[in-house]
Amino acid sequence: MDDMTTTLTERGQTSVPAAIRKQAGLAPGQALRWEFVSEHELRVFIPEDAKTPPNAVAMIGFARRVNPGLPPTTAAMLELLRAGEADV
Repeated sequence: MDDMTTTLTERGQTSVPAAIRKQAGLAPGQALRWEFVSEHELRVFIPEDAKTPPNAVAMIGFARRVNPGLPPTTAAMLELLRAGEADV
């Protein structure tokens, strides 16, 4: 097998080769649409309306909006610690 060949798992899953992911700018969670071209050929489309999934930083912001009682940020903790150093 070459680096552009993948294997289908028992659950019907496969991976997109890294070279294709990079060139197409694909990210985890991105939608792909499959279409039969012939009995032995498939075509995969990236839907134009497919949104790139949010990255980890966006998820942190979402979590803070949903649960504002989360632990303070690193910057807030450092500020608190530095304030305590002035008292010593």
